[in-house]
Amino acid sequence: MPFEVPALPYDYNALEPHIDEQTMHVHHDKHHQAYVDNANKALEGTEWADRSVEAILGNIEILPEDKQAPVRNNAGGHANHSLFWEIMSPDGGGEPSGSLGAAIESTFGSLDELKSAVNDAGVKRFGSGWTWLIHDGTGLAVQSTPNQDSPWLDDDAPLLGIDVWEHAYYLKYQNRRPDYLAAWWNVVNWDAVQKQYDKAVGS
Repeated sequence: MPFEVPALPYDYNALEPHIDEQTMHVHHDKHHQAYVDNANKALEGTEWADRSVEAILGNIEILPEDKQAPVRNNAGGHANHSLFWEIMSPDGGGEPSGSLGAAIESTFGSLDELKSAVNDAGVKRFGSGWTWLIHDGTGLAVQSTPNQDSPWLDDDAPLLGIDVWEHAYYLKYQNRRPDYLAAWWNVVNWDAVQKQYDKAVGS
């Protein structure tokens, strides 16, 4: 079944004032749709057309060579953005609890230290990309990736990712990427991140 852009689980203006309504329309309806259209086009007629996006990205090296770059970029963009919409909420912010909160405390020392590491990786990502909290099979880690590369390419499970492409923030924040990253934590949906963590550790 071809990929589809998932509906937002909230209104386009629900993340105001941290993420503006116009950005959400352009980001979700235009950019994500383009990734889906291009991924479907690249995969059409192949044995991979009905596989999950995680399975495709995790096995990208066995796709035909002429398919690898468009699939990496566009299926990656679809995977990344699908997670991004999920892990934000108008009722977001605060602190994680449960097993995720304990893992963050154990790995990073505190939530503030995690935020600092994620934000720093996002600020230092040259050009376009993402900054992530992942589970690498052994525990939590922070990383950043270029363009639309997904942690799934390395068989890492993305738990939380912040888009640092300019299309994610430029209408509101212009060149102030650090301000966008700092504001983003006001909309993080820790319940959704916990669900990703549970899947990653097999809970």
